[in-house]
Amino acid sequence: MSDPLLAFRAEFPILEETVYLISNSLGAMPRAAETALADYARTWRTRGVRAWADGWWGMSLDVGDEIAPLIGAVPGSIAMLPSVTAAQAVVLSALEYRPPRDRILLIEGEFPSVAYVYEGLAGRLGARVEVVPSPGGDGLAADEERIAAAIDERTAVVCLSHVLFKSAYLLDLAPILLRAREAGAIVVVDGYQSVGTVPVDVSAQRIPVLVGGVLKWLCGGPGAAFLYVDPELASRLRPALTGWFAHKRPFAFEDAMDPLDGAGRFLLGTPSIPSLYAAREGPRILRAAGMPAVREKSLRQTDRLMRLADERGMRVASPRLPSRRGGTVSIDFPNSLEVSRELNDRDVCVDYRPGVGIRLSPHFYTRDDELDRAFEEIDAIRTAGSWRRWADRPAVVT
Repeated sequence: MSDPLLAFRAEFPILEETVYLISNSLGAMPRAAETALADYARTWRTRGVRAWADGWWGMSLDVGDEIAPLIGAVPGSIAMLPSVTAAQAVVLSALEYRPPRDRILLIEGEFPSVAYVYEGLAGRLGARVEVVPSPGGDGLAADEERIAAAIDERTAVVCLSHVLFKSAYLLDLAPILLRAREAGAIVVVDGYQSVGTVPVDVSAQRIPVLVGGVLKWLCGGPGAAFLYVDPELASRLRPALTGWFAHKRPFAFEDAMDPLDGAGRFLLGTPSIPSLYAAREGPRILRAAGMPAVREKSLRQTDRLMRLADERGMRVASPRLPSRRGGTVSIDFPNSLEVSRELNDRDVCVDYRPGVGIRLSPHFYTRDDELDRAFEEIDAIRTAGSWRRWADRPAVVT
């Protein structure tokens, strides 16, 4: 089968030697990112402090404009921040929680860092956090009707992941967004596990707030997350968590805050400029590849992974229905943690999460034969028992 997306494969050097099935955790580095980081070093070396006026000062919004076309956002509506945790905290700080509208809804299965910041800040801001349980009580799926029914006139914020990180369950946002609009609540969508592998259109879907990062499917490296706020909503928000980059006249060094218009008002202090240099390159490639083609390939390859798992009697924790599946397939079997560590040692990059096992995440640059290779390696590891050498070793980060 001809695969035009493989034309982009040469842009990612790690693919020359590694079966890379971990883009749900850290996307492969584009060759252009290395060049961009060298350009950052050269600019700092030759221009020094003048680099701020040359372009560094505006990069937090300029890089946001590189991402905007991927999510159907208008230019100037995305601010770059150091992490999704920071972006969530900025949004939380921009809202008021006055009774009776002092309720924040989360869903079971959220990435822990998001829950930490909501639960940590809510009480201090005068809000109450409630968690909508998942159907199985395991955080691997969601009941959209139940979530929508939990939204009422007491609800200030609904925070939910578009794709759940363990199982890759893809939520249907439409009924939740509709109910939130009716009740006057603001929905904050975490698109970290969707943007770059699942088409997202904030304008067409009428998403008020979307947070995400370039670390994973957008292949932009760590240290750069993005915050989209609908322009009309942004004009009504004033974050308490802020910094001098969000001021209209930062070099006037005024005591009082006078926030920028648009996405700029959600900026913080001095950004990580190297991260912004690296962050641009992956989204540019994804734009060239085209999200419809990326999604079509993702569904085909994740379906192939499930068939390979089924042939071996492995438990598949990810949704079977294509319309409910993100870009990852989670498979589990005895000693899957140790097998995952042996796979990484053999240059087959995967990761492991408790409760779902090994997560396999092909991307637009993945060949079909690499999926077969991953399972062949799993078979060899289990047959030879080579996973045992990892049984008593401390866990590693993946």
